[in-house]
Amino acid sequence: MAAVHLTPELVEHPVGAYAELRSRPGLGHVVLPGLATPVRLVTRHDDVRAALGEPRLVRDRSAIADCELPDPQAELLAQGIEGLPPEYATYLSGHLALFDGDEHARRRGPLTRAFTARRVAALRPFVERTAQQLIEPLAERGRADLLGEFAYPLSTAVICALVGVDAADRDRVCGWIRDFAYGDGGRALEGLGGIVEYTKDLVARRRVEPTDDLVSALLADGGLTDDEIVGVFFLLIDTGITPPALFLAHAVLALLDHPDQLERLRADPELLSRAVPELLRYVTLVRVGATLYATEDFVFAGTRLRRGEAVTVALFAADHDPAAYDVPERLDVTREFGRGDGHLAFGHGPHYCIGAALGRLVTGVVLEELVVRRSAAPELAVDRADVPFGHWPGDGFHLLRLPVRL
Repeated sequence: MAAVHLTPELVEHPVGAYAELRSRPGLGHVVLPGLATPVRLVTRHDDVRAALGEPRLVRDRSAIADCELPDPQAELLAQGIEGLPPEYATYLSGHLALFDGDEHARRRGPLTRAFTARRVAALRPFVERTAQQLIEPLAERGRADLLGEFAYPLSTAVICALVGVDAADRDRVCGWIRDFAYGDGGRALEGLGGIVEYTKDLVARRRVEPTDDLVSALLADGGLTDDEIVGVFFLLIDTGITPPALFLAHAVLALLDHPDQLERLRADPELLSRAVPELLRYVTLVRVGATLYATEDFVFAGTRLRRGEAVTVALFAADHDPAAYDVPERLDVTREFGRGDGHLAFGHGPHYCIGAALGRLVTGVVLEELVVRRSAAPELAVDRADVPFGHWPGDGFHLLRLPVRL
């Protein structure tokens, strides 16, 4: 059967293409938005959960010798920064998502030990203060881009505070992060260089004078090299700024799209504890997971996989699977989940999101500040059809801006 080409428009709606794919037996071949290489796509909730815990599906393709099958991950990575200096490549190639087994455990262990519940909880006052400082001038103006002027600066400030960037340096470091993440080729390289040199210096200073921050905790743990600690900063930039910022904007948009749920949450703030996981499920910001590779020939989800064959998981589809949720296309801030998260927005298994607790904390603070405490809820400042979206290779639609009245 020919591969299904998933356009961004198709995958934006879980009741559309994903519903049809879930109804097919086995795992079909699809081509993800913006790519050309086919991949086996897992769409059913139980199958996605199983795939994320299956030891015969790995992230590191180099562990599978003499494999000549097409690799969609290589195509996606090829769309990276042009002219990347070799001395900087190591900081970007050490992403936890690309390792398995003992090497993954070696790199993840120190970060897990440093990412304590106490450290996350201690960030709450900073998150609350920063959110208030960002929203007040926007509210006085009466109109704002909630993504660019609130969610991105908040997420960036939180990561800088977590890592241990000194308050006096945060504006400069945040500027480099913006250039690296969103700038053109020249600005991206300048931002990358600034971050690398600053973080190297930060590591050297914290080695002499440790403080209560993530870099100091990683140095005290001793499980990572200095270069690997610099790589952790890039991991946090990659996973801790853009995805959370986009999620916050998409979550607010979801509430604006469901005014009955918005009013229900405003009327009963105690529903925040249910609304946060429900919005995580409903939005599922990282819609398609990392590419997995079969280490041997075996049958998975009714499909015979070949050694080296590429598989990926549709987290968005899994979190809208009617076999797992009652009326999954409906946002319901009173929805009750069972044990655990109740959704797969943070993944599952060995690669479960390290920053999940921080994500839940920031989401709760933002919803409380924007939706519950204010005398009036935000409103769209443009027609719903004019809210701008963009296409991301391999993933689909995401907000570019969220114009609101405050």
